[in-house]
Amino acid sequence: MLAEKRTQIGFLLFDGFPMACLTSVIEPLRAANEIAGQAAFSWSLVTEHGQKVRSSASVRFESEQKLSDCKGFDILFLLSSPTAGFDTPGTGNGALRSLGRHGTVLGGISGGVFPLVRSGVMQGHPVSVHWCYEAAFEAEFPDMDARSEVIVTTANRYTVSGAAAGFDLALHLIQDRLGGDVAHEVACWFQHPMMRGAGVRQQVPEANMQGTGESMPPLVSRCVALFAADMSQPISVAEVARQTGVTPRQIERAFKQATGQSPSHYYRAMRMKAARQMVVYTKDPIPEIAAAIGYGSVAPLVTHYRSAFGLSPSEDRRRINRFRVEDNAPLPSV
Repeated sequence: MLAEKRTQIGFLLFDGFPMACLTSVIEPLRAANEIAGQAAFSWSLVTEHGQKVRSSASVRFESEQKLSDCKGFDILFLLSSPTAGFDTPGTGNGALRSLGRHGTVLGGISGGVFPLVRSGVMQGHPVSVHWCYEAAFEAEFPDMDARSEVIVTTANRYTVSGAAAGFDLALHLIQDRLGGDVAHEVACWFQHPMMRGAGVRQQVPEANMQGTGESMPPLVSRCVALFAADMSQPISVAEVARQTGVTPRQIERAFKQATGQSPSHYYRAMRMKAARQMVVYTKDPIPEIAAAIGYGSVAPLVTHYRSAFGLSPSEDRRRINRFRVEDNAPLPSV
């Protein structure tokens, strides 16, 4: 027999939260209620002070309650950009810790894992981190167990990497509460092709073989993994060749065929993408960012960053900060 108790879910929203992450969880729960003919799930929008918030798409949302008044939630998800935080961190973080102590499952979706981890409630828990925030997350939280899986859960902590992963998690909640048949019908309502679970890795954009649409060949993928392993300690193409058991010339040919670039240029692009995450989503000084991606000084970082993005790291950071202040807008998030 189906339980009658309603599962109550709160969504703690910060300015700049990704709107798709909110709707991707609420809509399948709403559909499950309709299919099952019962209010198995309910949800409320929460903000720090009960204030309105604006999503990354500039759509405004009304809060139904403030964080300090939250009681009775079975689950509370944080939705935000990576740079978001409480106006009064001590009070906000204390409220989250109190909810966790009293049995509320705490979770973060996409950038929401950043304020969740800052609150101190994720010590000892692994975290799902969206690939586009990976470098920024590791720079701020080097001791956290960051995972590339789309969903990472423990008994009382749920983290997911993005909107589609939020939909998958909602399907799991529906399955646990109402059964597999209802979860399957919900997935069919939205033409959601499959329900992903623990252990499924995120899809990350990578260069395709020119003109074919095929994924990188195994040799190139192994080289990319070695490039990405520890960017603070640069690795040469010769060393990558030694570790993969081939010659540098074979790697050169493989990268040219698969990506149209030399391995050194591909590696530099990876480092620049990581640097830009830290420029945009952290407050780390530029020299620390240079060191984090393996440069002994700022000068080569500035040169390569300007070549990749058309401006220096400092100019890019000032542009982002000016965008935030002058447009009164949060940094768009995923």
